[in-house]
Amino acid sequence: MQQESIYIHDTDKDHQLHLRHIWQEEKGIPVLMLHGTIENGKIFYTLSGKGLACYLAQQGFDVYVADFRGKGKSRPLIKDNQRHGQHELINRDIPLFINAITKKTKQKMHVICHSWGGVLLASSLVKLHSVREQIISNVCFGTKRSIHINSIKKRWFIDFLWARLVLKVAKHIGYINAKALRVGADNETYNFIKESIHWLKQGKWQDPLDNFDYYKQVKLIDWPATWHLTGRKDDVLGNPNDIEAFIKETSKDQAKMTILSKANGAKFDYDHINILTHSCAVDDHFPQISQWLLSHH
Repeated sequence: MQQESIYIHDTDKDHQLHLRHIWQEEKGIPVLMLHGTIENGKIFYTLSGKGLACYLAQQGFDVYVADFRGKGKSRPLIKDNQRHGQHELINRDIPLFINAITKKTKQKMHVICHSWGGVLLASSLVKLHSVREQIISNVCFGTKRSIHINSIKKRWFIDFLWARLVLKVAKHIGYINAKALRVGADNETYNFIKESIHWLKQGKWQDPLDNFDYYKQVKLIDWPATWHLTGRKDDVLGNPNDIEAFIKETSKDQAKMTILSKANGAKFDYDHINILTHSCAVDDHFPQISQWLLSHH
């Protein structure tokens, strides 16, 4: 298995976007992976060959793991002079990643997302025909747009910690140093946090910069086959009820959902992070994902 870094220059915003290319066989089926909030592409792979990206490469897929602007090995890193939000990721980063892979492979691709990465992809799918025409299928881990549940854990983690404390710190310095505060693996800008909180709190699925109405337009497009997975212990960030609400909002009959738990035959009751990092995942759902991608290619 081989790994290399590919850098894409965004001339509009002067960013270098990073793709980690992982493969074992030449001319395999392309798979793009998109990470979520306060993390980077390392949620999908390690340099030593672990993770879903490396597993799929070993099965013959041609895998590309993205670092959104300012994250991971993309440059410049998010600091107080970075002002981008969701708009740039939806309208610039995702199309640039897809165009680079299409140009390199001459093939359409599957996309695998973790958490908020699935919301960003869905937004890009709705808005941009150039994105839709290159995507065959979509697999999402713990992806929801809005949180409808109400629990003590949700009120503490989302309503207080994320929507009040983290937002206040980010507004003061321009970004949140998630790693230093031990709330995540990578930084986020204030604008990104503010915009994502609006959607999380059941705000309109609308772009605050150009007022594009995603909810209205989603009804007019053909959605790719989509598989949503979540873990039994992912009770806030990937709650099944919230995922079902997102399915109704987007893919409807084109999507299915699986809850990974011991009760449903898995070796482990997964949560929001270890659904991609736990050693049992290699036997539980990684093989199923490989087969699902092949069946939809």
